[in-house]
Amino acid sequence: MHFVAAVAVSALLLTGCNPGGDPGGTSSEAPTASSTASPSPSPTPTATPVYVPASASGRAQNVPVPVLPEVAKTETKEGAIAFARYWFEVLSYSYETGELSLHESLTPQTCAPCQKSSEAIRAWHSEGRWMVGGQISTPAVDTTFSRDEAGKYKVSVQVHQTPLSYVRADGTVAHTDPQGADQGNLLIISYSSNSWRLDEVGSIVG
Repeated sequence: MHFVAAVAVSALLLTGCNPGGDPGGTSSEAPTASSTASPSPSPTPTATPVYVPASASGRAQNVPVPVLPEVAKTETKEGAIAFARYWFEVLSYSYETGELSLHESLTPQTCAPCQKSSEAIRAWHSEGRWMVGGQISTPAVDTTFSRDEAGKYKVSVQVHQTPLSYVRADGTVAHTDPQGADQGNLLIISYSSNSWRLDEVGSIVG
């Protein structure tokens, strides 16, 4: 903490003289004044909003927005894997919040499974409704990092999603998707202009 030193102001003593030699002559003394500068207050730290998951009481609050890792901007095997993980993080964020702008910026209109997910998210985050659960994680992601003739890469992703409940505006649960087995997904991605983009999403069977 920074302190400013106090500055003392000297007092000037004035003595009156009686011309008649009257011993009752008066004198006045100016009071000593001092001025002390107050220390500058320390800035108040900004509180970090607390993440609150969705529940029967209400929708999720302060959900952290996924951040694209720097490595996911590189045309490398590590970059392809990081981008695939990021894409599913964004999808998970959309399920929790109903916010689709980031997801749609990464997803082509030609991706039918992607559009189906978007429609369900948009529908259940409108008119006061919300979703509980449905968080997505990717326990395993891998790629041979072999580019085909069209310049595309395939990334296989193991996808785990927690049970998802659809909640009406009055807080009642319409229905809940049970916990399913992890799914194998195949992402077709391509790289241009220093960034990855998703082209297609498919299921891995068998």
